[in-house]
Amino acid sequence: MAALFILVLFLVLILFLVWLVLKRSKITAKPSELIVGSVYIFTLFLFLVGLLFHSNPYYKAVDPVDGECYNPFSEQHILTLIFYFIAYNISLFLVWTRSKKLPPLSLVLSMIFILIGIVLNLVIIYQTSTHDTTSLDMYISDTEHILLLFAPVAALCVGILLIYKVLTEQLTETADRTYANPYLHKIQCFLLYKSRNPLWILVFLFPVFFICTLVLILFGQAPDALIKVFTETTTWKLSQQMHPPVLDHKGHYLCTVAASGHPTIVKPIRLGQRNGRPIIVNRQLLIANAFEEMIQDFSPKLHHVIRKNYDRYGYNLSTKINTPSLSSITYVAMKPLEWFFLISLYLFCHKPELKIKQQYTLKL
Repeated sequence: MAALFILVLFLVLILFLVWLVLKRSKITAKPSELIVGSVYIFTLFLFLVGLLFHSNPYYKAVDPVDGECYNPFSEQHILTLIFYFIAYNISLFLVWTRSKKLPPLSLVLSMIFILIGIVLNLVIIYQTSTHDTTSLDMYISDTEHILLLFAPVAALCVGILLIYKVLTEQLTETADRTYANPYLHKIQCFLLYKSRNPLWILVFLFPVFFICTLVLILFGQAPDALIKVFTETTTWKLSQQMHPPVLDHKGHYLCTVAASGHPTIVKPIRLGQRNGRPIIVNRQLLIANAFEEMIQDFSPKLHHVIRKNYDRYGYNLSTKINTPSLSSITYVAMKPLEWFFLISLYLFCHKPELKIKQQYTLKL
């Protein structure tokens, strides 16, 4: 609820800033246009937030427990996408505020960049619509990728509306124009008829797209960068690359760090091994791990749900426990759970002490 309130407050702030900028620029805008523009800027902010959760290139190993994940766009070819993103949004702003006052060539270029942007937004929607994290072992189910969908959907809608607006204005203005010369009048009628066919617009796309590609090549971009920016990724819809094996967890969990407290309190028993690394083992840790193993034996699905949530919250909390005193306090706080685990083991396990003893066996 607090997060929703903050988002609404931020949207209102954006609305006020957009109104202030337009007022100072002496640009008149309808209330509906003001709201649409503010919502669109807000979705761009959500898009940037979504990228913070998905920022790693496909060739980097990540730690799934930390929630690290992969970028839906290739870093090597992202400059091409940024170029068209900037051109698209500048074109949207020009057409929105000055469609009737733009010079003919500027209007044509703006329309072309909007059309290119519409196609790219459709591809981005397709790319970010599915995020397959099954290859990331123990990765928490991803919901943050939904933040990446709002901006391209909003940009697509705004682009289509502005194209419709310009075409309607131009067709109305052209239809009302007549020429005394019969030849000029026939040419005007022919162009008016052809302008209603959207396929003719595509003819003007290719020269502009070709020139932009040549310019981007001078800045080190590949000729097929617009393809590779989506395919040289991993875990996304158009991804063609595989990621490295995931990293081991960088720390231990609550019972593990609790075993690192003052020896007179936590009573360490021996050394154990976890993920190939030596750890200090006490009875509390052995009981907790034996209980988890019992849950996994009874219901793998239930264990999966518990483990996912524990990985998400328990690990983050355990990283804050980094002194012997904090570890000792954690050990004492975990005592009720330890007793619950032990009672459960004695209720449902045939040889509970053997199961406890077998945990974290040190392999030489």
